[in-house]
Amino acid sequence: MLGTNKGKKLDQYVTDYVVFDLETTGISCYNDQVVEISAVKVSKGQVVEEFTSLVNPKCPIPYRASMVNGITDEMVKDAPAFDKVLADFLGFIGDHVLVGHNIHTFDMKFIYRDCEKFWGKVPENNYVDTLSLARMCLAELGHYKLTDLSEYYGVSTKGAHRALNDCRMNQIIYERLGGEMEKRKNDIKQCPKCGQFLLKRKGKFGYFLGCGGYPACRYTENL
Repeated sequence: MLGTNKGKKLDQYVTDYVVFDLETTGISCYNDQVVEISAVKVSKGQVVEEFTSLVNPKCPIPYRASMVNGITDEMVKDAPAFDKVLADFLGFIGDHVLVGHNIHTFDMKFIYRDCEKFWGKVPENNYVDTLSLARMCLAELGHYKLTDLSEYYGVSTKGAHRALNDCRMNQIIYERLGGEMEKRKNDIKQCPKCGQFLLKRKGKFGYFLGCGGYPACRYTENL
């Protein structure tokens, strides 16, 4: 749902949600454009519906981006523009909690930017970033790409870096992380200010615990 307030980042497991993923022309939410968006709707832990569309970014797709996601100018030349696709996506997600990997610092910025551009409002959906969950629940792992987590849990990585395949992978991972959270709930520290996870970070004076909601929340603790 669109409104004036951005949704909150949640560090928790929910049973009803929508996993989504973007493929873009690059990593800058200021200069780059979306070329694919996909989503998987989940009810009570089970996939019930999927959404996917290529997007015509109205600009050439850089070779380096195509090498990562396999999407070329030829593939998107007849695809709809993002205002049409984004409207369909918003209708698909409704007021569900959104789930994605690294969406706090990447995907949500593109969604907010383009919703503001097209309609002057932003989605008010709360969201869960599985990257934050993995860093807290699997601190011993040390590397947290979506493909790393898939291999850790024995999930096939075939077709990785296409949006719908990444959504399917991440849906399974989120369910697994939900189990990890339940097992480790007594060991997980939460921010006393906002309730999000405290993550182990490294600064110039060594390691410390910092709020997963940074930069909105800047709470820290010494280790």
